Amino acid sequence: MKIILRQDVEKLGNIGDVIAVKAGYGRNFLIPNQLAYIATPGAVRALESEKKQYEGKMAKARSQAEVVAAQLAELQITIAMQVGEEGRLFGTVTAPMIAQELELRGFKVDRRHITIDEPIKTLGIFDVHVKLHADVIAALKVWVIGQE
Repeated sequence: MKIILRQDVEKLGNIGDVIAVKAGYGRNFLIPNQLAYIATPGAVRALESEKKQYEGKMAKARSQAEVVAAQLAELQITIAMQVGEEGRLFGTVTAPMIAQELELRGFKVDRRHITIDEPIKTLGIFDVHVKLHADVIAALKVWVIGQE
């Protein structure tokens, strides 16, 4: 079955691609979820207008993400943790903790979009990456201090 993708589908293709898929996958998943059209000449014309709208939305979302990334680059958050011997933490600083601190400062970020390179188990300053858009990743400074 030949279909035209209406949206980017991971491991399948990008918007506007004409691809061949198994009939059941196309009929039962892609078409009902409005991810694809059956490849007909009329569908190709309809897809062209949808593609322009999609690209406009993505450009707008990217520009908003770049603004937020610039704000996050200037931001430094502090997380207080209980400390044991030699500056080791009781536990680890996690992505949900960072997301909660960002939310207190007015940034709504999903915890799954926060990437911590190495587990934070000591006091200090750490760089954390926040994925705001497919093409925009912001760097964030996290200060881990001892709790009194």
